[in-house]
Amino acid sequence: MKLSKLAEDLATGQTTSDPDIAGLCVDSRETGAGFLFAALAGSRADGAGFVADAEARGAAAILAGEGAEIATTLPVLRAADPRRAIALMAARFHGAQPEHVVAITGTAGKTSIATFTRQIWARCGLAAASVGTTGVVSPSRDEYGSLTTPDPIALMRLMAELAGEGVTHAAMEASSHGIDQRRLDGVRLAAAAFSNLGHDHLDYHPDIESYFAAKMRLFTTLLPKGAPAVIFADDRWSGRAIDVATSVGAKVMTVGRGGNFLTLKRLELERQRQIAEIEAEGRIHRVVLPLAGEFQMANALVAAGLAIATGVATADALAALEHLKGAAGRLDLAGTTADGAPVFVDYAHKPEALENVLAAVRPFTTGRVVVVIGCGGDRDRAKRPMMGEIAARLADIVIVTDDNPRSEEPAAIRAEIMTAANGAREIGDRRAAIREAVASARTGDTVVIAGKGHEVGQTVAGITHHFSDHEEVRAALTEAAR
Repeated sequence: MKLSKLAEDLATGQTTSDPDIAGLCVDSRETGAGFLFAALAGSRADGAGFVADAEARGAAAILAGEGAEIATTLPVLRAADPRRAIALMAARFHGAQPEHVVAITGTAGKTSIATFTRQIWARCGLAAASVGTTGVVSPSRDEYGSLTTPDPIALMRLMAELAGEGVTHAAMEASSHGIDQRRLDGVRLAAAAFSNLGHDHLDYHPDIESYFAAKMRLFTTLLPKGAPAVIFADDRWSGRAIDVATSVGAKVMTVGRGGNFLTLKRLELERQRQIAEIEAEGRIHRVVLPLAGEFQMANALVAAGLAIATGVATADALAALEHLKGAAGRLDLAGTTADGAPVFVDYAHKPEALENVLAAVRPFTTGRVVVVIGCGGDRDRAKRPMMGEIAARLADIVIVTDDNPRSEEPAAIRAEIMTAANGAREIGDRRAAIREAVASARTGDTVVIAGKGHEVGQTVAGITHHFSDHEEVRAALTEAAR
């Protein structure tokens, strides 16, 4: 694609030549011959400092902000918002996308909602995919991932690949970072959803209002006017989200106990399932969801709303809920002790998510709730005592351990959690903590290993070592049975 065509209406400044562009990149190390390198200013480094490296690797042109100082003989494009410009260029360069793409934002539940939406579509005979924290799943792939929202170039390349595979419906997570950094700006959305808002990522956003505003950009900027906005009605931020979506002309569809599109009229919780009565289009539908935890019903309702918003019949979407499988590492039953105590692995690493999980297991726990928790390093420190307080309040036995300390001193992180975790035990070694939790379980107890969920690595002192909570639970159960 010619540089002039790529930049049309998106950037200015190309004067010296009009080269063919063979690819796009935001990392100079990924530059190939004929590539456009986007020299973006980041929190840790300024891309302008890597222009020479990109040029040496064969770059044909540079994209930069209007005020950036760029020293090069290559054509230089300028944009007031270069992050948005590169996202839109990536969409133009890669072209095809699935016909129906939906994006889900919120603090908790994004992975489950995206996964559930894909499953509903697939159950209804549609070629569907999901993209997010646990990776990419489509009819032809199941790839583990690590980023909630990929960078804009990788994302648009993925969208084109999915469309090429025949995928017509795709559900993706939209993190606040991804939205704020313009990673989704090239995606043509058919619908969007909001689940909830809690305390998270305040190491990136200056305050909770900024965090909320970043998420609302999904509705104010990215969602086409008149497109469906599915909003969970029962969160304390729901009213404001509804107001934002309404103000920009979205077709607001609310779900939950207070929802007017899918109304949860009655819910009966059981150990490994829940039975709901859902009112939709003037009818009451009885749904047996094969997953524990009221928060999973909330996620399922948002997913059903998205499926209906993209053409699935209401009765078919609700019937599909009875066949859902939980997302990897989300209240995932990893095993059962010899005394019958279930051991769950859950990704809960945020205050509200931990509260939801512990509240979810309490109704079917006749004995004690045992929880293992930790907090990641180099992330929002304010949530550490909050996590400790929630665990101490809602569980009977709390073991504080390491999560992903990253570059921080593990003991210092644990100490911050312990300040509010009255009566908790501190076992720094995560493997030992899991074994202690499993060994302590008795008949009637429930064990929750929280924080890492689907992850298969633990980052300590900047080095990632293989570590799986699922594997460690199985090993602990084998040891306890001897």
